[in-house]
Amino acid sequence: MQKVLYVGLDVHKVSISVTVAEDGREGAVNFIGAVPNTPAALSKLSKRLPKDGHRLEFCYEAGFCGYVIYRQLNTLGHGCTVAATSMIPRKPRERIKTDRRDSQKLAILHRSGDLTRVWVPDEGHEAMRDLIRARIDASMHLMRARQQLLAFLLRHGRAYDTGKHWTQRHRSWLAGQTFDQPAHQIVFQDYLEAVLTTLERRDQLVGRISAIAADWTMGPLVEALSALRGLDFISFATFVAAIGDLARFESARHLMAYLGPMPSEQSSGERIRRGGITKTGNTEARRMLVEAAWSYRYPPRVAKEKAEVIVRLPKAVRDIAWKAQLRLCKRYRTLSAAGKKPTVVVAAIARELCGFIWAIGREVKPATT
Repeated sequence: MQKVLYVGLDVHKVSISVTVAEDGREGAVNFIGAVPNTPAALSKLSKRLPKDGHRLEFCYEAGFCGYVIYRQLNTLGHGCTVAATSMIPRKPRERIKTDRRDSQKLAILHRSGDLTRVWVPDEGHEAMRDLIRARIDASMHLMRARQQLLAFLLRHGRAYDTGKHWTQRHRSWLAGQTFDQPAHQIVFQDYLEAVLTTLERRDQLVGRISAIAADWTMGPLVEALSALRGLDFISFATFVAAIGDLARFESARHLMAYLGPMPSEQSSGERIRRGGITKTGNTEARRMLVEAAWSYRYPPRVAKEKAEVIVRLPKAVRDIAWKAQLRLCKRYRTLSAAGKKPTVVVAAIARELCGFIWAIGREVKPATT
Protein backbone atom coordinates (compact mmCIF):
# COMPACT_ATOMS: atom_id res chain seq x y z
CA MET A 1 0.00 0.00 0.00
CA GLN A 2 1.37 3.41 -1.00
CA LYS A 3 2.33 5.61 1.94
CA VAL A 4 1.22 9.21 2.22
CA LEU A 5 2.97 12.41 3.26
CA TYR A 6 0.60 15.01 4.67
CA VAL A 7 1.74 18.55 3.87
CA GLY A 8 0.37 21.49 5.84
CA LEU A 9 0.62 24.90 4.16
CA ASP A 10 0.21 28.11 6.14
CA VAL A 11 -0.42 30.48 3.24
CA HIS A 12 0.34 34.19 3.28
CA LYS A 13 0.57 36.83 0.60
CA VAL A 14 4.36 36.58 0.22
CA SER A 15 5.31 33.22 1.70
CA ILE A 16 4.05 29.73 2.54
CA SER A 17 5.20 27.88 5.68
CA VAL A 18 5.45 24.13 5.04
CA THR A 19 5.28 21.16 7.42
CA VAL A 20 5.30 17.47 6.45
CA ALA A 21 3.69 14.80 8.63
CA GLU A 22 4.59 11.21 7.79
CA ASP A 23 1.92 8.53 7.58
CA GLY A 24 0.83 6.77 10.76
CA ARG A 25 -0.16 7.94 14.22
CA GLU A 26 3.45 8.12 15.41
CA GLY A 27 4.86 9.41 12.10
CA ALA A 28 7.46 12.16 12.28
CA VAL A 29 6.37 15.78 11.84
CA ASN A 30 9.02 17.96 10.21
CA PHE A 31 8.90 21.69 9.56
CA ILE A 32 10.42 22.27 6.11
CA GLY A 33 10.54 26.06 6.22
CA ALA A 34 9.02 28.91 4.26
CA VAL A 35 8.89 29.17 0.46
CA PRO A 36 7.77 32.07 -1.73
CA ASN A 37 4.09 32.11 -2.59
CA THR A 38 4.63 31.73 -6.33
CA PRO A 39 3.61 28.98 -8.78
CA ALA A 40 7.25 28.23 -9.58
CA ALA A 41 8.23 27.79 -5.91
CA LEU A 42 5.21 25.60 -5.22
CA SER A 43 5.94 23.42 -8.23
CA LYS A 44 9.54 23.03 -7.12
CA LEU A 45 8.40 22.12 -3.59
CA SER A 46 6.03 19.41 -4.85
CA LYS A 47 8.89 17.80 -6.77
CA ARG A 48 11.31 17.97 -3.81
CA LEU A 49 9.06 16.51 -1.09
CA PRO A 50 8.21 12.99 -2.35
CA LYS A 51 10.52 10.19 -1.17
CA ASP A 52 10.39 6.43 -1.69
CA GLY A 53 7.29 6.77 -3.85
CA HIS A 54 5.19 8.51 -1.19
CA ARG A 55 1.98 10.22 -2.29
CA LEU A 56 1.52 13.89 -1.32
CA GLU A 57 -1.66 15.21 0.27
CA PHE A 58 -1.59 18.99 0.74
CA CYS A 59 -3.91 21.16 2.83
CA TYR A 60 -4.32 24.84 3.61
CA GLU A 61 -6.93 27.11 5.13
CA ALA A 62 -9.58 28.77 2.98
CA GLY A 63 -8.89 32.48 2.86
CA PHE A 64 -7.92 35.49 0.83
CA CYS A 65 -5.61 33.55 -1.53
CA GLY A 66 -8.56 31.70 -3.05
CA TYR A 67 -8.18 28.42 -4.89
CA VAL A 68 -5.16 29.09 -7.09
CA ILE A 69 -2.92 26.82 -5.02
CA TYR A 70 -5.58 24.08 -4.97
CA ARG A 71 -5.91 24.10 -8.74
CA GLN A 72 -2.15 24.14 -9.32
CA LEU A 73 -1.54 21.17 -7.02
CA ASN A 74 -4.38 19.21 -8.63
CA THR A 75 -2.91 19.92 -12.04
CA LEU A 76 0.43 18.55 -10.80
CA GLY A 77 -1.34 15.35 -9.78
CA HIS A 78 -1.36 15.83 -6.00
CA GLY A 79 -4.28 15.77 -3.60
CA CYS A 80 -5.24 19.00 -1.88
CA THR A 81 -7.76 19.93 0.79
CA VAL A 82 -8.97 23.48 1.38
CA ALA A 83 -9.97 23.47 5.04
CA ALA A 84 -12.80 25.50 6.57
CA THR A 85 -11.07 27.91 8.96
CA SER A 86 -13.96 28.10 11.44
CA MET A 87 -14.06 24.30 11.76
CA ILE A 88 -10.38 23.75 12.64
CA PRO A 89 -10.11 22.31 16.20
CA ARG A 90 -8.34 24.60 18.68
CA LYS A 91 -7.12 23.94 22.20
CA PRO A 92 -8.88 26.07 24.86
CA ARG A 93 -5.73 27.56 26.40
CA GLU A 94 -3.58 27.83 23.31
CA ARG A 95 -1.93 31.26 23.40
CA ILE A 96 1.03 30.95 21.02
CA LYS A 97 0.37 31.30 17.30
CA THR A 98 3.13 31.29 14.68
CA ASP A 99 3.33 30.33 11.03
CA ARG A 100 5.37 27.25 11.95
CA ARG A 101 2.82 26.07 14.52
CA ASP A 102 -0.07 26.72 12.15
CA SER A 103 1.47 24.63 9.37
CA GLN A 104 2.29 21.83 11.85
CA LYS A 105 -1.27 21.83 13.17
CA LEU A 106 -2.68 21.62 9.65
CA ALA A 107 -0.43 18.71 8.72
CA ILE A 108 -1.30 16.75 11.89
CA LEU A 109 -5.04 17.42 11.62
CA HIS A 110 -5.00 16.47 7.95
CA ARG A 111 -3.30 13.20 8.80
CA SER A 112 -5.90 12.40 11.47
CA GLY A 113 -8.81 13.35 9.19
CA ASP A 114 -10.03 16.17 11.46
CA LEU A 115 -10.18 18.90 8.80
CA THR A 116 -13.48 19.91 7.22
CA ARG A 117 -13.25 20.45 3.48
CA VAL A 118 -14.84 23.44 1.80
CA TRP A 119 -16.54 23.03 -1.56
CA VAL A 120 -14.21 24.30 -4.28
CA PRO A 121 -16.02 25.81 -7.28
CA ASP A 122 -14.82 25.48 -10.83
CA GLU A 123 -13.36 28.55 -12.51
CA GLY A 124 -16.63 29.47 -14.23
CA HIS A 125 -18.58 29.32 -10.96
CA GLU A 126 -15.91 31.33 -9.16
CA ALA A 127 -16.03 33.98 -11.89
CA MET A 128 -19.81 34.28 -11.54
CA ARG A 129 -19.44 34.44 -7.75
CA ASP A 130 -17.00 37.36 -8.08
CA LEU A 131 -19.37 39.15 -10.45
CA ILE A 132 -22.24 38.73 -8.01
CA ARG A 133 -20.07 39.92 -5.13
CA ALA A 134 -19.28 43.03 -7.17
CA ARG A 135 -23.05 43.61 -7.45
CA ILE A 136 -23.40 43.24 -3.68
CA ASP A 137 -20.56 45.72 -3.13
CA ALA A 138 -22.21 48.17 -5.52
CA SER A 139 -25.50 47.81 -3.63
CA MET A 140 -23.77 48.52 -0.33
CA HIS A 141 -22.06 51.59 -1.81
CA LEU A 142 -25.43 52.78 -3.15
CA MET A 143 -27.04 52.41 0.27
CA ARG A 144 -24.19 54.35 1.87
CA ALA A 145 -24.35 57.12 -0.76
CA ARG A 146 -28.10 57.49 -0.25
CA GLN A 147 -27.67 57.69 3.52
CA GLN A 148 -25.04 60.41 3.17
CA LEU A 149 -27.26 62.47 0.86
CA LEU A 150 -30.33 62.19 3.11
CA ALA A 151 -28.26 62.99 6.21
CA PHE A 152 -26.88 66.13 4.54
CA LEU A 153 -30.37 67.29 3.60
CA LEU A 154 -31.69 66.58 7.09
CA ARG A 155 -28.93 68.70 8.65
CA HIS A 156 -30.28 71.62 6.62
CA GLY A 157 -33.94 71.01 7.39
CA ARG A 158 -34.77 69.37 4.06
CA ALA A 159 -36.90 66.32 4.93
CA TYR A 160 -39.08 64.60 2.32
CA ASP A 161 -42.28 63.53 4.10
CA THR A 162 -44.81 63.21 1.26
CA GLY A 163 -44.01 59.64 0.28
CA LYS A 164 -41.29 57.03 0.03
CA HIS A 165 -37.70 57.88 -0.79
CA TRP A 166 -36.14 57.16 -4.19
CA THR A 167 -39.39 57.13 -6.10
CA GLN A 168 -39.88 59.26 -9.23
CA ARG A 169 -41.55 61.99 -7.16
CA HIS A 170 -38.69 61.94 -4.67
CA ARG A 171 -36.14 62.29 -7.48
CA SER A 172 -38.07 65.27 -8.83
CA TRP A 173 -38.00 66.80 -5.35
CA LEU A 174 -34.24 66.27 -5.15
CA ALA A 175 -33.75 67.95 -8.53
CA GLY A 176 -35.47 71.07 -7.21
CA GLN A 177 -33.26 71.52 -4.14
CA THR A 178 -31.03 74.63 -4.12
CA PHE A 179 -28.82 76.21 -1.46
CA ASP A 180 -27.82 79.82 -0.86
CA GLN A 181 -24.25 78.95 0.07
CA PRO A 182 -22.16 77.86 -2.95
CA ALA A 183 -20.27 75.34 -0.80
CA HIS A 184 -23.52 73.68 0.26
CA GLN A 185 -24.65 73.45 -3.36
CA ILE A 186 -21.34 71.80 -4.30
CA VAL A 187 -21.69 69.24 -1.50
CA PHE A 188 -25.29 68.48 -2.47
CA GLN A 189 -24.42 67.96 -6.12
CA ASP A 190 -21.48 65.75 -5.16
CA TYR A 191 -23.63 63.52 -2.95
CA LEU A 192 -26.36 63.36 -5.60
CA GLU A 193 -23.86 62.46 -8.32
CA ALA A 194 -22.45 59.70 -6.11
CA VAL A 195 -25.95 58.22 -5.79
CA LEU A 196 -26.57 58.34 -9.53
CA THR A 197 -23.16 56.87 -10.35
CA THR A 198 -23.43 53.95 -7.94
CA LEU A 199 -27.02 53.29 -9.07
CA GLU A 200 -25.87 53.08 -12.68
CA ARG A 201 -22.98 50.81 -11.68
CA ARG A 202 -25.29 48.44 -9.80
CA ASP A 203 -27.82 48.28 -12.65
CA GLN A 204 -25.08 47.55 -15.17
CA LEU A 205 -23.79 44.68 -13.05
CA VAL A 206 -27.32 43.27 -12.71
CA GLY A 207 -27.69 43.32 -16.49
CA ARG A 208 -24.36 41.57 -16.97
CA ILE A 209 -25.25 38.88 -14.45
CA SER A 210 -28.52 38.20 -16.28
CA ALA A 211 -26.70 37.99 -19.61
CA ILE A 212 -23.89 35.71 -18.44
CA ALA A 213 -26.19 33.44 -16.40
CA ALA A 214 -27.46 31.89 -19.65
CA ASP A 215 -24.05 30.20 -20.11
CA TRP A 216 -23.52 29.46 -16.40
CA THR A 217 -23.68 25.81 -15.38
CA MET A 218 -25.95 26.77 -12.47
CA GLY A 219 -28.24 28.86 -14.69
CA PRO A 220 -30.98 26.18 -14.97
CA LEU A 221 -31.00 25.76 -11.17
CA VAL A 222 -31.30 29.51 -10.60
CA GLU A 223 -34.20 29.73 -13.05
CA ALA A 224 -35.94 26.82 -11.32
CA LEU A 225 -35.49 28.35 -7.87
CA SER A 226 -37.01 31.59 -9.18
CA ALA A 227 -40.38 29.79 -9.07
CA LEU A 228 -40.29 30.05 -5.29
CA ARG A 229 -41.97 33.02 -3.70
CA GLY A 230 -40.07 35.95 -2.24
CA LEU A 231 -36.96 36.36 -4.38
CA ASP A 232 -36.16 37.21 -7.99
CA PHE A 233 -33.61 35.78 -10.42
CA ILE A 234 -30.71 37.95 -9.19
CA SER A 235 -31.38 37.07 -5.55
CA PHE A 236 -31.39 33.35 -6.24
CA ALA A 237 -28.28 33.75 -8.40
CA THR A 238 -26.62 35.26 -5.33
CA PHE A 239 -27.82 32.32 -3.24
CA VAL A 240 -26.60 29.65 -5.68
CA ALA A 241 -23.27 31.40 -6.26
CA ALA A 242 -22.62 31.29 -2.52
CA ILE A 243 -23.81 27.70 -1.95
CA GLY A 244 -22.88 25.91 -5.18
CA ASP A 245 -24.28 22.58 -6.30
CA LEU A 246 -27.14 21.56 -3.99
CA ALA A 247 -26.63 17.89 -4.90
CA ARG A 248 -23.60 17.78 -2.58
CA PHE A 249 -25.96 17.90 0.43
CA GLU A 250 -27.25 14.44 1.30
CA SER A 251 -30.48 15.72 2.79
CA ALA A 252 -32.42 18.91 3.38
CA ARG A 253 -31.31 18.88 7.02
CA HIS A 254 -27.67 19.04 5.92
CA LEU A 255 -28.44 22.15 3.85
CA MET A 256 -30.29 23.71 6.81
CA ALA A 257 -27.36 23.01 9.14
CA TYR A 258 -24.93 24.44 6.58
CA LEU A 259 -26.83 27.72 6.18
CA GLY A 260 -27.41 28.27 9.89
CA PRO A 261 -31.15 28.87 10.47
CA MET A 262 -31.12 25.90 12.88
CA PRO A 263 -31.55 26.62 16.62
CA SER A 264 -28.44 26.25 18.74
CA GLU A 265 -28.54 23.78 21.62
CA GLN A 266 -26.72 23.16 24.88
CA SER A 267 -28.19 20.03 26.46
CA SER A 268 -26.77 17.74 29.09
CA GLY A 269 -28.49 14.88 30.87
CA GLU A 270 -32.15 15.67 31.36
CA ARG A 271 -31.67 19.37 30.73
CA ILE A 272 -32.50 20.60 27.21
CA ARG A 273 -31.67 24.20 26.40
CA ARG A 274 -32.08 25.70 22.93
CA GLY A 275 -31.01 29.16 21.91
CA GLY A 276 -30.90 31.39 18.85
CA ILE A 277 -30.06 30.20 15.36
CA THR A 278 -26.48 29.05 14.78
CA LYS A 279 -25.77 31.50 11.89
CA THR A 280 -23.19 29.19 10.36
CA GLY A 281 -22.45 29.17 6.65
CA ASN A 282 -22.64 32.03 4.18
CA THR A 283 -24.17 35.25 5.55
CA GLU A 284 -25.41 36.51 2.18
CA ALA A 285 -27.20 33.24 1.37
CA ARG A 286 -28.87 33.22 4.79
CA ARG A 287 -29.97 36.83 4.32
CA MET A 288 -31.63 35.89 1.04
CA LEU A 289 -33.54 33.12 2.81
CA VAL A 290 -34.79 35.48 5.51
CA GLU A 291 -35.87 38.07 2.93
CA ALA A 292 -37.87 35.42 1.07
CA ALA A 293 -39.43 34.14 4.32
CA TRP A 294 -41.13 37.47 5.01
CA SER A 295 -43.27 37.13 1.86
CA TYR A 296 -45.07 34.07 3.25
CA ARG A 297 -47.06 36.19 5.69
CA TYR A 298 -49.49 36.82 2.82
CA PRO A 299 -52.00 34.27 1.44
CA PRO A 300 -50.78 31.85 -1.27
CA ARG A 301 -50.90 33.25 -4.78
CA VAL A 302 -48.84 33.45 -7.96
CA ALA A 303 -47.91 36.96 -9.03
CA LYS A 304 -47.99 37.90 -12.72
CA GLU A 305 -44.20 38.11 -13.05
CA LYS A 306 -43.80 34.74 -11.32
CA ALA A 307 -46.38 33.13 -13.61
CA GLU A 308 -44.27 34.07 -16.64
CA VAL A 309 -41.31 32.25 -15.06
CA ILE A 310 -43.18 29.22 -13.76
CA VAL A 311 -44.83 28.37 -17.09
CA ARG A 312 -41.39 27.57 -18.58
CA LEU A 313 -40.39 25.16 -15.81
CA PRO A 314 -40.94 21.38 -15.47
CA LYS A 315 -44.10 20.24 -13.72
CA ALA A 316 -42.14 18.73 -10.82
CA VAL A 317 -40.60 22.13 -10.05
CA ARG A 318 -43.97 23.89 -10.32
CA ASP A 319 -45.51 21.41 -7.92
CA ILE A 320 -42.72 21.92 -5.36
CA ALA A 321 -43.03 25.71 -5.60
CA TRP A 322 -46.81 25.62 -5.05
CA LYS A 323 -46.48 23.10 -2.24
CA ALA A 324 -43.98 25.46 -0.61
CA GLN A 325 -46.50 28.31 -0.74
CA LEU A 326 -49.30 26.26 0.77
CA ARG A 327 -47.10 24.83 3.52
CA LEU A 328 -45.16 27.97 4.48
CA CYS A 329 -48.08 30.42 4.36
CA LYS A 330 -50.08 28.15 6.65
CA ARG A 331 -47.05 27.66 8.88
CA TYR A 332 -46.57 31.43 9.17
CA ARG A 333 -50.17 31.97 10.26
CA THR A 334 -50.02 29.08 12.74
CA LEU A 335 -46.84 30.30 14.44
CA SER A 336 -48.08 33.90 14.54
CA ALA A 337 -51.37 32.81 16.09
CA ALA A 338 -49.39 30.91 18.74
CA GLY A 339 -47.84 34.21 19.86
CA LYS A 340 -44.35 33.72 18.44
CA LYS A 341 -42.29 36.82 17.70
CA PRO A 342 -42.17 37.78 14.00
CA THR A 343 -38.40 37.26 13.87
CA VAL A 344 -38.77 33.76 15.34
CA VAL A 345 -41.51 32.94 12.85
CA VAL A 346 -39.41 34.16 9.92
CA ALA A 347 -36.42 32.10 11.08
CA ALA A 348 -38.63 28.99 11.20
CA ILE A 349 -40.01 29.72 7.72
CA ALA A 350 -36.50 30.28 6.35
CA ARG A 351 -35.43 26.93 7.80
CA GLU A 352 -38.30 25.08 6.12
CA LEU A 353 -37.73 26.98 2.88
CA CYS A 354 -34.29 25.33 2.76
CA GLY A 355 -36.04 21.98 2.38
CA PHE A 356 -37.98 23.10 -0.70
CA ILE A 357 -34.85 24.64 -2.20
CA TRP A 358 -33.05 21.34 -1.70
CA ALA A 359 -35.95 19.46 -3.30
CA ILE A 360 -35.78 21.64 -6.41
CA GLY A 361 -32.01 21.15 -6.48
CA ARG A 362 -32.61 17.40 -6.71
CA GLU A 363 -34.92 17.87 -9.70
CA VAL A 364 -32.77 20.29 -11.68
CA LYS A 365 -29.18 19.34 -12.38
CA PRO A 366 -26.44 21.84 -13.34
CA ALA A 367 -25.78 22.17 -17.05
CA THR A 368 -22.71 20.44 -18.45
CA THR A 369 -19.95 22.56 -19.96
